This record gives sequence, structure tokens and C-alpha cells, in this order.
Amino acid sequence: MADHDLTSPFLSPPPSDHPYLILTIQDDTDTESHHNHNGIHTHQSTSADHHHHSRNPFAFLGSDGLTVPVSTTADPFRNHTLEITGIYEWLKIGICLPIALVRLVLFGASLLIGFLATKLALQGWKDKKSPMPRWRCRIMWITRVCTRCILFAFGYHWIRRKGKPAPRDIAPIVVSNHVSFIEPIFYFYELFPTIVASESHDSLPFVGTIIRAMQVIYVNRFSASSRKHAVSEIKRKASCGRFPRVLLFPEGTTTNGRYLISFELGAFIPGFAVQPVVVRYPHVHFDQSWGHISLAKLMFRMFTQFHNFMEVEYLSVVSLFDNKKESATHFSERTSHAIATALNVVQTSHSYGDLMLLMKASQLKLKLEQPSVYMVEMASVKSLLHISSMEAVDFLDKFLCMNPDPRGHVHYHDFLRVLRLKACSYSKEIFAFMDVERNGVITFKQFLFGSAHVVKRPLFRRACELAFSECVSGENDYVSEQNFGESIGHAIPDLNEDEVRGLFNLFDSDNDGRISKEDFLTCLRKNPLLIAVFSPCLLNKDISEDGNRLVEEIV
Repeated sequence: MADHDLTSPFLSPPPSDHPYLILTIQDDTDTESHHNHNGIHTHQSTSADHHHHSRNPFAFLGSDGLTVPVSTTADPFRNHTLEITGIYEWLKIGICLPIALVRLVLFGASLLIGFLATKLALQGWKDKKSPMPRWRCRIMWITRVCTRCILFAFGYHWIRRKGKPAPRDIAPIVVSNHVSFIEPIFYFYELFPTIVASESHDSLPFVGTIIRAMQVIYVNRFSASSRKHAVSEIKRKASCGRFPRVLLFPEGTTTNGRYLISFELGAFIPGFAVQPVVVRYPHVHFDQSWGHISLAKLMFRMFTQFHNFMEVEYLSVVSLFDNKKESATHFSERTSHAIATALNVVQTSHSYGDLMLLMKASQLKLKLEQPSVYMVEMASVKSLLHISSMEAVDFLDKFLCMNPDPRGHVHYHDFLRVLRLKACSYSKEIFAFMDVERNGVITFKQFLFGSAHVVKRPLFRRACELAFSECVSGENDYVSEQNFGESIGHAIPDLNEDEVRGLFNLFDSDNDGRISKEDFLTCLRKNPLLIAVFSPCLLNKDISEDGNRLVEEIV
């Protein structure tokens, strides 16, 4: 080895014909990247600097620019062995096919026997709000043994356990990460808990009857009253020692186990001590997670493995601080941190809402280079923008109509086509408002944040009502096509009849040739960016609640 002094390079220079990678770092003062107060890396577009000093078209609503957190490439729902690849896997499936048939028979027989035993245990039981009588619980042991046989049929011949369940009087609530449909089967056998589940599970054949025997607490995640009732039931059953433990999967959906997504607060609001449990599925060739993969395909892959590995670790009990003044949010954060640390995985702000967005995008059979572009970490979006998952799905519907490319980017002309706008300065400013990275394209996350930013402005509804009033002629309570064309003509000049009619029809949901106030406001709630084209109508109008004049000079 050659001698080196302190000034000699450790690596010798490459030959002159060696290819180089040249990185150009641009001093971009037009788009500001910074960290917000939550520590989230963001891009910000302001009215003063974006797109060569373009005007903020929503300044009249009190907007001072758009801030969009940088998108993450994390995909907590991706199954990493979606396709069967490699000679070993195909050979293994061929060898295991006869075994799979035997396993299928064992699965069917166990499910049928467990179902019949459960029907017997539930026969004549009227008072299902009280704890299940002991003699009925003894019959349910037949079903519990059957569930162990089901696990065996799926290839879980032995299951490694670490730690032990805490006594019920110490930790009446158990929380676990959720990777597959296997965990509920395991916990049914191991703990026979009261489970919190979606209302849709009740209609599942065979399974619905079995989980009813667990005195399931049903919840509709989209109903505030249902969620409140579920929390009340969790508190009631956790406080009564005659009920079994209450089991919750606070992530609210299955993931691939490589990330821990945001927790719902139902398990933590009652304030009882919880025992976190960690489930792992070590694998090399077959990812057992129930991510974005069909149930039939996942079951087939399980049946055609020699053995499927599963590890269950019971962690230390997590309790409220001694003063009991800890918030449910902080309680859940401590618990999720304990689980993430045990799993050695990254925590993200994804939620079930992101899976809804991903499934919506997949329905169109889009050839996505990166499916994560349609996931926005809905837990943080709800906190920042105060919009629901259903509202985000509605905005995705609109975005998908804009014909995004495989990278999830929408171009200017497709944006105009769906909003039925004409290329003009106002249209460019609306598009530029969301194009915070100045790429000439927008992503769904930018479209969602831009739309929500506008619709959640305190002055938005008042501005919409005034815009309708300005479009109405005389004593009419509706907007005619002629009045509509005259009103938007201030912002979008030189519109021909077809262009006016195209935008008019977007508002005229009844197709009766006129726009009622309800239709007008509904359309702007669904397409909040369009409020900008009515801003010239609001020139020198008082749109604030206290009468302050916010629109003094629009043009």
C-alpha cells in the first residue's frame, strides 16, 4: 500500500474517460423550503415570490400563500412479494399443492365445527350486554381449539412467544400492531378477548357469528356518534372484571409491518392501563402482510408454504402518569413509541384514509410508478387542514379526472379541462398557487392542500354567498347563463358561448338552465379553486364578518 500524508487523497483519481455524475445546486429563492413548527419539511409558495412574482389569487380570502409538506416515499400498505418470482418459489408451490388441499380441508372442517360450537354457545342467550355465562364460555373452548387448528392449516405449526399477558386487573386493554388477518385468529385462541371491529365484519359468513360470541364492540369509523358509543362501551367493559380483556388494533387497518402508522384514540380515551403486544412475521420469500393484495391470493400463498413464521411479544404495561392528567393523544404516542421501538420500525402519519385513497386510485387501473404519490399521511392532513378522509377521496375523484401521468403529475391543460377554465392570467395564477415546486405540474397532495387551504378559509363561505348575490339579476333567486357569463367575464375575458356554457353546466347540477344558491355553493365547495374567478365581482365588497373591507383592489 502506498504511503499517504494528511494532504493526500485516500482514493486515486479515476481515469479521464470515467463517467462523472454532476450535481447542479440551484439557488432557488422563488420557492422556499423550510421546516414548520411541527418539524415537517415543507415547500411554501407565497403571493410575493412564486412563479416570478405571480399574484396570489386567493389573497382576498386572507390567504398568505400555500404550504405543502414534502411527500414521503414510505408505503406502509405494500406487500413486497405480490408476484411469485424465482424457481424456488414455483417449485415450492408445486410440491405443496397436494399439502394445500389437505390444509384446505382442515381449514374448512375447523371453521365448520367452530361455527356450530359457537351457535350452540349463543343459543337462547338474550342478555348479550352482560358478560357471557361461564358454561357458555366452556363451550367456546371448542371454537378456540378450532382456531388453533386453522392457524395450523395456514402453516403456523408453532408460534414463538416472548413475555406473558398481564393479569386482566392490571391491564384490561390490549393493543397490537395489525399486519394480517392472522392476528385476530391468534388472539381469539390465546386470550378470547372482547374485540373492537368494523360493523362490516358482522355480515361475514361464519366469521360474523364467531366474533359476536366475543361480545364484539362494533364501530363505524365514519360516524362520530358510533365512535363515541364505542369508547363508552370500551370503558364499560374494561371497568368490569367479569368481561374479558378488550382488544384493539389502534392502527385501524393492516399494514406491511415495516412501518407503524398513526393510532386512533379509542383505546386510550378511557384512561385504563394498556398492554402493547407486538406481532412479527419473519420471512424471506413470502410477505404474509395483508396489504394491497387480495385475500384469496394471500390465503393461497399461505397454504403453499412449508411453514409460516410468527412471533408474538407481550410488552410492559403502559399506564397513565400518576397525576392522571395525561391526554389521550400523549398516552397513545407513548404506547405507539413502545411498539415501534420493539418492532424497530419507523412511525408515519398514514391512516386508513390513505388506504382509501390508494384503493381509489387503483380502481382506475393506473400504471403507477410509485403508488405512494396518492397517499398524503391523512392523520397529519386531518390535523393541519381539518378535512375528513371522505372529503379527501372526493378531491381525489376530481384529481383523477385530470388524467394524471404514471408519476401522478397533472399538467396545466388537463387541469383547465376538468375545471372548464380558459387559459388566461387567472387560470395560470390558480395553477401556480398549487405548483409550489415550480415544475409546471401538480401532484395530488398539492391539489388537496391547495383546495383545502381555500375551502377552510374563514371568509370562504361569505365570499361564495356574495359571489352568488353579484351574479343574480334583479329579484331573481337564481343565476341565469347570461348573468353568469357576464360575472366571470371580468376574470376570464373573451369567452365564447360554448366556454361559458361549459363552466355554467358545472354549476347547474339540475340541468334546468339556471343555478340555485344551493347548487352554486355546493359546486364551489367541491371546486373551491373556482372562487378566484369571481374575485373581480367582489371588488370593494365587505366580505368579512365584521365589515372590514378585504377586497380593495383585485385587478
